[in-house]
Amino acid sequence: MTKMFMWFDSVNVTVGEADDRMMMTGLHTVADLFCVGCGSIIGWKYETAHEKSQKYKEGKSVLERYKILGPDGSNYWVTGDAHIGGSDADEAGSNRV
Repeated sequence: MTKMFMWFDSVNVTVGEADDRMMMTGLHTVADLFCVGCGSIIGWKYETAHEKSQKYKEGKSVLERYKILGPDGSNYWVTGDAHIGGSDADEAGSNRV
């Protein structure tokens, strides 16, 4: 299971086109997030959650931890304020690189 961060605002990313994806927690309308430096997909943004129990995700971004590096090339570490969980897309068979 891939570790991820979920929050409202992301910087140094561009947002792709939204599309519907079936994830482990149900149908969501999401848009890929791309690194402005290298162009890699580093996560996604929940635009719409179609399941009532998943509405809390709307407007939040998910960044996959293993794709995020600090300015010196080292991995960032999580503080107690971040929500960490598994990646729905990875578990649903997405081929994100």
